[in-house]
Parts: sequence; C-alpha cells; structure tokens
Amino acid sequence: MQIVNSDLGLTTFGYVLFGIIAVALILGAVFLYSKSNHKKLSTRQLVFCAVAMALAFVTSYIKLFALPYGGSVTLCSMLFVCLIGTWYGPGVGIMTGLAYGILQFLQEPYVLAPFQVCCDYIFAFAGLGLAGLFYKSKKNALLKGYLLGIIVRGAFHALGGYLYWMDYMPENFPTALTALYPIIYNYSFILAEGIITVIIIKLPPVEKVLAQVKKLALQ
Repeated sequence: MQIVNSDLGLTTFGYVLFGIIAVALILGAVFLYSKSNHKKLSTRQLVFCAVAMALAFVTSYIKLFALPYGGSVTLCSMLFVCLIGTWYGPGVGIMTGLAYGILQFLQEPYVLAPFQVCCDYIFAFAGLGLAGLFYKSKKNALLKGYLLGIIVRGAFHALGGYLYWMDYMPENFPTALTALYPIIYNYSFILAEGIITVIIIKLPPVEKVLAQVKKLALQ
C-alpha cells in the first residue's frame, strides 16, 4: 500500500499510518517524561499544552508570506510551543513540539524520505521545546528560550536541506553561495518571524499579559 501519492502528498493509508505513529510517539513521550521526573503531567499542564498547540496550529495558517518549497512567516506560531517549554521545562516543551510537528506534517506533508520527514517536522518542531532549558532563568527566560528554539529548528531544516533539497535550488541562486543555500533558505523565514515575534513579546502590554498567563499556568 502506498504512503505517498504522485504529488508528494499522503494517501489515505499514509494519513492513517502517520496518525497511529503520532499517537504512539505522544504516548511514549508522556511515559518517558513521567518515568524520568517521577511525576505525571497535571491536568492544568495538559490543558495549557493543548491550548498552546491549538493556538500554534491556528496561527500557522496566518501567513505573512510563504516560500515555494515549504516554510513561511506566520503570526508567531513558534512562540506558543516555546512558551510551554519556558513554563514547564524542556521535557514538556519537547513533547509539545513533537506533537505540534506531527500536526504540521498532517497539515502540509512534503515527503522525500523518512529521515527528511524527521528533519523537517519531528526534530525541527520538537527542537522548539528546547526553549525550556531556560525555564529556571530569572531574567528574559522566554526571550532566550525562544531564540534557542528557533535556531535549533532552523538547524534541523538546514540539515534536511543539505541531504534532500539541494536539487530544488533555483537556477538563478548565486553560485558562490551554493553551499549556504539550505541555511539561507530556512533561516530567511525563521529569523524573519523571530524578529517580528521578539518585537511583539517585548511590548509592555504583551509582556504584562504573558506574565499573567504564566502565573495561571504555574498555579
């Protein structure tokens, strides 16, 4: 049975298969988190994680511009995964990013090879959860975590670009920059969205709202 059709999209069997994989990965992540931390995710944490994923998924449809071979500048969609990481730590952040990456794959699947799917969806979005490495930071935890998260996401996209997407490089791309094509392509939209997001979260009214939401999330 075929997983991918001629347009590089998923067949019905492909959606079912990756849906099963998604559930297995999420359950596995929850199990590993619970075993390593000797505690279960609270109902409040689960609710905030679910809301963050929903907001990230919705805002991912609000695109300021999109690139031809995947990637777009959205309305702060990466921020919501990073928020979970900086509230609850890297374990929960990575789990949330993993689940969100699977949703992104089901939303807009580009399939060239299994490891390419991992680089562009699984690892890249799970990497946003590494924002949680700064969850104990007393100052600018979200800013530092967000910057780390988007850099890690871009690194996995670039890796996939070197391995699988070099043949799609435009003919008019400068020859002298050929070796940097995956880095330039992927960080062009990631850093553009990052700059917009950083400006927004540093606005005093937004900082105040985020602080209030964080208090609710950590109660």
